[in-house]
Amino acid sequence: MDPVADVFTALQAENVLYGRLDASAPWGISFPSGHASFGMVVRGHCWLSVDGIEKPVSLAGGDCFLLPRGVAYSLRDEEDSALMSLDEVVACRSSEGRGAHVQFGGGGRTTSMISGCFQFDPAASQSMIELLPAFIHIRADDPQSSALQTTIRLLAGEIAEDAAGSQIVVNRLVDVFFLQAIRFHMSQHGGCTSSWLRAVADPQVGKVLRVMHEEIDHPWTVEELARRGGMSRAAFALRFKQLVGESPLEYLTRWRMYKASRLLRDPERKILNIANSVGYDSDGAFNRAFKRVLGVAPGAYRRAAAPPL
Repeated sequence: MDPVADVFTALQAENVLYGRLDASAPWGISFPSGHASFGMVVRGHCWLSVDGIEKPVSLAGGDCFLLPRGVAYSLRDEEDSALMSLDEVVACRSSEGRGAHVQFGGGGRTTSMISGCFQFDPAASQSMIELLPAFIHIRADDPQSSALQTTIRLLAGEIAEDAAGSQIVVNRLVDVFFLQAIRFHMSQHGGCTSSWLRAVADPQVGKVLRVMHEEIDHPWTVEELARRGGMSRAAFALRFKQLVGESPLEYLTRWRMYKASRLLRDPERKILNIANSVGYDSDGAFNRAFKRVLGVAPGAYRRAAAPPL
């Protein structure tokens, strides 16, 4: 299994909120942290400021951005324009629903945008999102951005149409946009802003990550993983920790527990069977690992995740 595909399968978008923003100069809006966010300038120009990034980013018509980690950010027509909070701006919306159309500002030149935020599966989001870059900027004039532009145009059409089933279509298009944006980022930057993406691209550590994801139930040891990567045990352990930020077995355990959390949502599957499928011979060892990683025993997790009757 390709590790990138495996993680993206885990990070399926849900609870997508989206809308169209028509802002006339002067204007500025601040967005709180908490949810992954995306946006595209349909027409006009604005400045994007992102928490943790020193300089504002200029966004022209057709430019897209993605903030996978849910950091706070702001948009405005000029770098020094005053900001309103999202709650204040939403009060100006001209239509109800998840696909709201918001118009506000001082009456000058207009910038039109599509923007939104979304949540991931809570069981995966905390640990998996940390693997991804904090900010991705896709310029409209980049020759490799055509697929993203097509997806955004489809997204814009669904938002404008707001027809039956639009919410489902929008959710799927956001999934596609998210994957395309990460893939674009990797092709442009080699994963340089994300340690995990650097690890995936590394010839030796990337090979090990692939076999770990493909054979999650295998009783891996650091020695065997090092052999798969063609490295000595010490060199492999050091390089893996430098690139990924945790030891090989810590990473493997965390990913196993995520997989187990998904399986626990099936009430027909026995806990021992789930333990075996992610590499544990006994439910006792599995229970201890699950509680250490997720903070709750598997049985309690299953009961909490069960849909109400």
